[in-house]
Amino acid sequence: MCAIDIDRRKTVVSLRQPLPLKLYLLFPLFSGVTFVLAMLFFKRATIYSVGVWRTTFVSNFISGTCFLVLLPFGEGAIDPLKLWQPLVTGALFVGGQALTMLALEKGDVSVATPTLGVKTIIVAWLSVLLLAVEISWQLWMSAVMTFLAVGLLSVQSSSSGGSNDQSKATIVTIAIAFLSAVSYSIFDVLVQKWGATWSVGYFLPLTFGFCALLSFGFIPLFSRGLSTIPRTAWRWLLGGSAFMTAQALALVTALAVFGDATSMNVVYSSRGLWSVVAVWLIGHWFANTESKMGPRVMLFRLAGALLMTFAIVVTFLG
Repeated sequence: MCAIDIDRRKTVVSLRQPLPLKLYLLFPLFSGVTFVLAMLFFKRATIYSVGVWRTTFVSNFISGTCFLVLLPFGEGAIDPLKLWQPLVTGALFVGGQALTMLALEKGDVSVATPTLGVKTIIVAWLSVLLLAVEISWQLWMSAVMTFLAVGLLSVQSSSSGGSNDQSKATIVTIAIAFLSAVSYSIFDVLVQKWGATWSVGYFLPLTFGFCALLSFGFIPLFSRGLSTIPRTAWRWLLGGSAFMTAQALALVTALAVFGDATSMNVVYSSRGLWSVVAVWLIGHWFANTESKMGPRVMLFRLAGALLMTFAIVVTFLG
């Protein structure tokens, strides 16, 4: 009888345990998809010559405003002597954002977005360097696969004759996207390092608030004023900014609440794959012509995106 009671108690306890499903990974999955949508909207806005600096300014201003919703979750008092920390992290985010917009202006979504996926591997390397941890074979293997993936993403359409201008544009896009990934990677590392000593309800709003303030420095670089942006362009610009803000808010909030940054980064990095698929299937909705380069190029880019994703998974399986 006692044994039966014990078994019953164990059964009740086991039923009360949370299911082994990481449902919070839906947040980075949502962020990965919405990031691609943001890129398509921003790419569409380039048709109207909005420009890198005006696009970055509008996007960062909207993000800085929306992140204020986290302020009620702040705890304790803000230490004025530590305000330089969210300022530095905000500056890194602004740099990464501007470089991302520049990569989109110079090249294709299906090249820039998968290349940004290297951010996860760079974060791993930075962690190794900062923590003086021995480099594992997984990191070496992922580095090799990443270079191969970039090669696949660089394949040009045979119908274009592999013109030097197109090849140069692709290489420039990859280089700029890589620099953006580096900036975002340092941002991630510093958020993990400094954010632990802050209340999330203060650190993130301050960081993105500084992003908005720093973006005012782009005003002298505007080709024209914001009032000259065509009304039709605002639809794409605001749509891209809304999706960019939504993906950032969902991802960083999920990281703050649930942790498990490794799994979340792996899922989020699938955006490179979604970008190729989206360009292929719905790119024409955004007047995107990348899919017209032919199935050969898109298959190579799909293979590159898959290889990049696999490299990221290999990194974190180690």
